Amino acid sequence: MSADAPRAQLIHLETDRRLGHEWDEWDGRPLPGNGDFSAPPGLFFRFAALTIGIGMAVGAALIFLLGPRLGTLWPMLPRTLWLALGAAAAATWAWFGTLLLSFYGGVLALPEGWLERGPYLHLMSLTSYVSRAFGRRDWVEHAAIDVYNTLAERRRRTVGKGELLVLIPRCLSKRALDGVLAIAGRYEVPVFVATRGQLARRVIRERRPRAVVAVACERDMMTGLRDVAGRLPVLGLTMRLPNGPCRDAMLDLDVMEAWVKGLVGA
Repeated sequence: MSADAPRAQLIHLETDRRLGHEWDEWDGRPLPGNGDFSAPPGLFFRFAALTIGIGMAVGAALIFLLGPRLGTLWPMLPRTLWLALGAAAAATWAWFGTLLLSFYGGVLALPEGWLERGPYLHLMSLTSYVSRAFGRRDWVEHAAIDVYNTLAERRRRTVGKGELLVLIPRCLSKRALDGVLAIAGRYEVPVFVATRGQLARRVIRERRPRAVVAVACERDMMTGLRDVAGRLPVLGLTMRLPNGPCRDAMLDLDVMEAWVKGLVGA
């Protein structure tokens, strides 16, 4: 596919530029850091540990409060629930330790269905909710996506050129858009503009790719990974938003090219 082919696909796409619902609360002021939410992976792991701790504490509080009433149904029920909570806590913390080992140790200790494309997606989503209470949502999500991408890259997956799909949002700057189209042309991979999440999912259903390279802001990327990555290998490239959400977004074209090149085995 030449660079002209992807460009021709862009001509007929809708030009609705309303903000996505993930940015409903944006007041129009410049975003922190000029729209760059880069953060070290450790930020995610700290909030993830907090999220697990909160979940266990909530479970313990429920058993403590409801235990006497549950005991009237079956005297052994409260004890059974405490044992179950203890087993769940042990298994969860053991898995979390394995996640840390896989990321920092460079050893993929579990299959992808039990790591980045399995429980990790759920932990990532729950951690996002917790980080909102501390005003750190975008930074924690950025770190979480970076951790996911690192683990996914280490799988060394390769697909055919026609089996890879590049999904980009409508809000890229002209420079970023031209760069993406040039990469798609060099490696002969299809690229589509996903103006909404439903359209992105429809394109995936229709094209049936074996892998996806997606571009989005942290908030939309979290939703996309949660919806798609469990069923299909995805690499998610986040953007910088110097002019606020949904307009003139920038991305690291070198990273995108490295991902596309690696996936198609060029």
